[in-house]
Amino acid sequence: MSSPLPTAGMPRTVLVTGAARRLGREIALALADAGWQVAIHYRNSHEDAQATARDCAARSGHRSAIFAADLDIESETRQLLPQVIEHFGSVHAIVNSASLFEHDTYENFSFERMEKHLRSNTGAAILLATALHTHLLEHNAPDISGVVINMLDQKLWNPNPDFLSYTLSKAALEAANTLLAQALAPKVRVVGVAPGLTLTSHMLSQQAFEQMHKLSPLGRSSTATDVAATVVFACANHSITGTTLLVDGGQHLHKFDRDFSLMDPSAC
Repeated sequence: MSSPLPTAGMPRTVLVTGAARRLGREIALALADAGWQVAIHYRNSHEDAQATARDCAARSGHRSAIFAADLDIESETRQLLPQVIEHFGSVHAIVNSASLFEHDTYENFSFERMEKHLRSNTGAAILLATALHTHLLEHNAPDISGVVINMLDQKLWNPNPDFLSYTLSKAALEAANTLLAQALAPKVRVVGVAPGLTLTSHMLSQQAFEQMHKLSPLGRSSTATDVAATVVFACANHSITGTTLLVDGGQHLHKFDRDFSLMDPSAC
């Protein structure tokens, strides 16, 4: 089995995008609990990113640092991993958690909306995965390997026409999982993690969220803890690549005609 460590006793380093808030923060904290040295990516949430970095360092006992980049801009995306490497010396994993989630349908679809989602949600993840592969090859050590975790969505297995551009970008990323797993092996594994309804948003009241969270065969969808634990597992298991782990309480087995944020709670 290959080791993700360049030198015995050195901490592993993971870059988590979108780690300042919400699910990205929970993933970063779980990886810190597992002993990872965490690089926190953010776009605008500087103070939240600093708080996440402090909490990760306290939990792991290792360094943590923050890195700003707009993943919609190719040049900033390409500069991100080299900045993390310069700070930490090496990187062994990337969790692509940052995600653009803006509503559109076929009625107001535009090339601009689609391209914006594809750049942030698909293109950035591909560039970062490729950069990690190049970085690990430069170590020139056959026992060093890495992993990329791409955050997906149970919507891909239970489609509805809401959030059209977002869904297209995640479908493209799911296809990229397979292509990258083939292209980057054996140096880098590529794994998808697809949550169900996990956190509420400005489009969903807490009461409606609690009702819809129960809409699954198991009577509950995923929690942030569930999803973060799955990411930690995927990072540690060296036999998983080119597939997606659905963490949704079986929500993808139920047909939903609308996105959760646009459903009528009274009809649940």
